[in-house]
Amino acid sequence: MNVHSYIEHHIPAQFSIKHVAVIRPFSWLTLAWQDMNLHPRASLAHGLIVTTLLLVTLLITSIHVYVIAAAITGFMLIGPILSAGLCEQSRQNEQGNAVSFDSSLEGLKRCQDSLIQFSGILLGFTLVWFAISGLLLLVTAGDALPSLQQLLWGSVFDIVTPMQLALYTLIGGLLASLVFVVSVISIPAIIENNISALDAMAASVKVAIENIPTMLVWAALIVILSSIGFATYLIGMVVIYPLLAHASWHAYRDLVQNNK
Repeated sequence: MNVHSYIEHHIPAQFSIKHVAVIRPFSWLTLAWQDMNLHPRASLAHGLIVTTLLLVTLLITSIHVYVIAAAITGFMLIGPILSAGLCEQSRQNEQGNAVSFDSSLEGLKRCQDSLIQFSGILLGFTLVWFAISGLLLLVTAGDALPSLQQLLWGSVFDIVTPMQLALYTLIGGLLASLVFVVSVISIPAIIENNISALDAMAASVKVAIENIPTMLVWAALIVILSSIGFATYLIGMVVIYPLLAHASWHAYRDLVQNNK
């Protein structure tokens, strides 16, 4: 069975993939902002938890650029699974239910097996990246030990060449792009339908293939907003992360017609 046949075989029968306009990602962000305004405490609580986890990771590993860079890219790989509670919150908002931080965790309990399966797959990607990044940075940066400020604000060019950093970024970007394709609507699909991780990923790949220009815009917005979050020493991530997670729910709503 080839890749195309495998994908088609695993897409849930009730799913119909839709084509959307290239500018639709901006609407997803607008709708996500409305979700946040409806229940800001619950949304920001998720953002604060994710940001704290990321901050602790960076502080612990800030002694070496190898681990810092791997941790940042690793967050881009594992980030989708952390959005499950926010997608559940958007689902409850849509249904007009009362929403709280506790109620947003119901989806994690309801879809526990599929989410564990999906997180295991993303963890595999992340471990591969950590192994590759260590090797790449050993080759490109040697034993250099730039500070976290150097890494975030660009003076790392005093230690590694632009070509070396470009190679590192290219490899990480390719891996992150693969994760983006398999996860663009996977978490919302799992949260609403409790389907398997493989079925959700197959639908996500089909969505990406059928909407390449739109996906390029959406991926660019994710990178830009995430970069702002990191550039503000993670302060902005408290708002940006839940905004992107809520937007992923609205992306799913736009891109997939659920005929169940």
